[in-house]
Amino acid sequence: MAKDGHSDVVTAPEVDSLIEQAKAAFLKKFGRPAEYCGIAPGRVNLIGEHTDYNDGYVLPVALPNVTVVVGSPKLTPGPSRVATLSDQVGDPKEEVIEARPKPPTAKSAGWANYVKGVVANFNGQLGVIQPFEALITTSVPIGGGLSSSASLEVATYMFLAAMTKQMLHINYRNVAKACQTAEHQFAHMPCGIMDQMISCLGKPGTAMLLDCRSLETEFVPLDDPEVVILITNSNVKHKLTGSEYPTRKASCVNAAKLFGLPSLRELDMKRLKERQKDMDEEMFRRVRHVVTEIRRTKEAAEALKAKNYTEVGRLMNESHVSMRDDFEISTPELDQLVAAAQTVPEVYGSRMTGGGFGGCTVTLVKSSGLHKAIDVMRETYAGKATFYICQPASGCRGMELQT
Repeated sequence: MAKDGHSDVVTAPEVDSLIEQAKAAFLKKFGRPAEYCGIAPGRVNLIGEHTDYNDGYVLPVALPNVTVVVGSPKLTPGPSRVATLSDQVGDPKEEVIEARPKPPTAKSAGWANYVKGVVANFNGQLGVIQPFEALITTSVPIGGGLSSSASLEVATYMFLAAMTKQMLHINYRNVAKACQTAEHQFAHMPCGIMDQMISCLGKPGTAMLLDCRSLETEFVPLDDPEVVILITNSNVKHKLTGSEYPTRKASCVNAAKLFGLPSLRELDMKRLKERQKDMDEEMFRRVRHVVTEIRRTKEAAEALKAKNYTEVGRLMNESHVSMRDDFEISTPELDQLVAAAQTVPEVYGSRMTGGGFGGCTVTLVKSSGLHKAIDVMRETYAGKATFYICQPASGCRGMELQT
């Protein structure tokens, strides 16, 4: 990754340079040129956390940090072979992928499971995919809450679509659904649809307001040169395959059943308070977060349309308090970074982002105060953070490479 000024301030490498890196590594590894390529971005969610699996709203942007998958059909019989260049993973550097992968029996976040899941769900699995050889590289931080898993899933799907000549007929919402299913089945993670949708559909200079019930999208301009998205990685790795994420989702599902509703999307605070005595304090706080976060997300999108960044920031700050106190998914490190950012006058708002329990914060800041915000966070934070200066980028694509 390219770095700007301080060694802890990182800008995403150009996509073309990542493709060239992957092509060179593929040639060295497999002894022939790569013919096809899939690319998909990570994402940062401005607001709307743990609302996607509750049929609510989310407001993510696609990042310039991407995962690249290059490869070619296999020339000899046998299973597919996939290698990774990422030095961020401690897993084996190469994995074998059977023609019809089966989900692992135990929970595992190993990178190859995401690839296997996509192969198993590609195009509805209407037929066995021709064996292939592929190589993966990424600039999306692993375990940072920036959706490296969805980026890998969607990039893999794009590579397979390019290899099987399906790019002209692709339905990106169906791609997102297939990749979500892959994560459910092969990583045993009951995630919502947000990460895959923004990786598929992201547009430069916009945030995407996604209705997670209907999958309707609205692209809200976020291209003001005076406003910057600053992502701060606490470098406390988050892993969502533990019990915390499924437990919180189960709490939401059980609460919806208590109210006789298909999801918490239909619930408002008045009705929640009327039934507060019928649930324990923890469930009440969990549900309160979801109900208020859905409202905040819609309000933030309207404020963003009006370029009312002060209001967007206020809602982001409020969201962090809710995630910290009601949903209880923040960490002391994230709280420290958020509190530091909020002391800077040029900062509109700051919050933790992603599934929680580590990872990153997202800060909306005036460009004139960007480096002041970084300095304050760097000086205040007890750990060692990494800073990413971002503008909304484009979604996924697949292509045939020139050999």
